[in-house]
Amino acid sequence: MIENNSAEVQTFIDYLKFEKRYSVHTIISYQTDLSSFFEYLRKQYGGVGLTEITHSFIRSWLAGLKEQKLTSKSINRKISTLRSFFKYHLKRGAIMVMPTVNVVAPKISKRLPVFIKEADTKQLLETLNVSTEDWKTLNARMLISLFYSTGMRLSELINLKERQLDAARSQLRVLGKGNKERIIPVSKELFQEIQIYRDLKKKTFEGQEEVLLVTERGKRLYPK
Repeated sequence: MIENNSAEVQTFIDYLKFEKRYSVHTIISYQTDLSSFFEYLRKQYGGVGLTEITHSFIRSWLAGLKEQKLTSKSINRKISTLRSFFKYHLKRGAIMVMPTVNVVAPKISKRLPVFIKEADTKQLLETLNVSTEDWKTLNARMLISLFYSTGMRLSELINLKERQLDAARSQLRVLGKGNKERIIPVSKELFQEIQIYRDLKKKTFEGQEEVLLVTERGKRLYPK
């Protein structure tokens, strides 16, 4: 943390961690953005107190980021971080005005969504024939089947735990952003595939992970 504003940043991070219960990944993003901002203030202006920060300082920082060829999406995320940070300190009375009020976020060019044709997906699934002797094949089919059938986010899929499965009701309990839980109905056919996967995992690996999907070494999956 930057020395001049370390206390203000830390109280905000503690708020995100213990009250908002944000994920570790999200908290790290906030810390990175705030550290970058206050490091800029320290280098350019010798450090600025929390109550002295105006929209001019923020605009100057963002202009520098734009010159570094940062995407509009990345810049908008940093603006969002600052808005959350200053909103928190405004509520607790540490500042009297929001310095981000006159900061305009850059427009993001919209990309058309890319769809996979149903026939192509079915052909892919048929190609990945389930084999109890080939873990990679079974794993690939399980991943694609769950993605296609549920529309889960990648992070939700790789962190899906066995206790979130409800075979009796043919549904999954998914923990999404903000720790909000939602129920996803699943076909009985897919649950049968999941059971085959679970049975093979139990036979193949010792000390199983609590997550449903694992690598060929029995370890939890990573996003990449």
